[in-house]
Amino acid sequence: MAEAQNIPAGSTTAGAIAVAAESTVATRMSAPPSFDVADFPVPHGREEEWRFTPLERLAGLHDGSAVASGDGVKIAVEAPEGVIVETVGRDDARLGRAGTPVDRVAAQAYTSFEQASVVTVPKETVLTEPIRIAVHGEGGVAFAHQIIELGAFAEAVVVIDHTGDAVLADNVEYVLGDGAKLTVVSVQDWDDKAVHVAQHNALVGRDASFKSVIVTFGGDLVRLHPRVSYAATGGEAELFGLYFTDRGQHQEHRLLVDHNNPHNKSNAVYKGALQGENAHAVWIGDVLIRVNAEGTDTYEMNRNLVLTDGARVDSVPNLEIETGEIVGAGHASATGRFDDEQLFYLMARGIPEQEARRLVVRGFFAELVQQIGLPDVEERLLSKIEEELEASVA
Repeated sequence: MAEAQNIPAGSTTAGAIAVAAESTVATRMSAPPSFDVADFPVPHGREEEWRFTPLERLAGLHDGSAVASGDGVKIAVEAPEGVIVETVGRDDARLGRAGTPVDRVAAQAYTSFEQASVVTVPKETVLTEPIRIAVHGEGGVAFAHQIIELGAFAEAVVVIDHTGDAVLADNVEYVLGDGAKLTVVSVQDWDDKAVHVAQHNALVGRDASFKSVIVTFGGDLVRLHPRVSYAATGGEAELFGLYFTDRGQHQEHRLLVDHNNPHNKSNAVYKGALQGENAHAVWIGDVLIRVNAEGTDTYEMNRNLVLTDGARVDSVPNLEIETGEIVGAGHASATGRFDDEQLFYLMARGIPEQEARRLVVRGFFAELVQQIGLPDVEERLLSKIEEELEASVA
């Protein structure tokens, strides 16, 4: 097990960057990607990429007033034999290869972290046990950067667990070599007052497979920005997510799949449940199929289940196609209230109301929980969902 790494205050000088010019693309309504904070104006809340986010609850991450303080966050990596775990400085050439910040918070995080955590799975290494990364908030404000890299034909499962209390802005990079297979489970189980804003960049190699499962429960405000691009042909990306938004919480997931090379696949499925006054969930799904991306096959879907009055969902799927030579492309979004008929059906067969509600919500999320493939994590998440439901009637 690697030693814990504390990430407190950050410097303001950016290190050397080695990144391809086309590695990251902005949506058509956002600023061009940049590592420089000065290239992004301070958002005022009317911009397309910020209009759903309550800026006053970002604790200053968006306007530069947030300064690293306290003990920051502690990162501990538990990895099987053969995995290389490093802590590197800002001048490491591997930084920034998977993508470039696309908003001011991501750029601030990049220019403010002091050390990065790098986890490398050597080529042709097939792990039978998961890599577990614990990110625990110790209070205060922190900026962080993580890289997870798989060599050619390597296979790994990574679980990133976020707990504790912090105001955290970070960037996470996933770099997959040719033929590699990576599954990442990112769990946001923060304390009630935590604020977490992150950009996740995945660069998928030739014939490589990337699966992301993002689970969000805790925190006062969580805003995550998963992004995927392809280094060559034959890659496949699956983006799954589930979130349970409770009273007063703001949970926002903004996806972008950039089909920048031909003959690649992507599939995104996110599901959310909401309960309580002022519970607010936001899902933005952007898929860009570039003019050279012939043979693309892509689909994205978002489903939301509103359990009580007072909750709000904003769901916006976007699909931009620049070539007609594709296999398929589509998107879907739906938000609905708890199905009273389904509930009546179960209760008519002798199942108590609360147990019936639990069964319906558990079934709603089961498809995504099963994508994790780790029984201990799956059971923990199902237990967490049931705890949320019990709290709503307590």
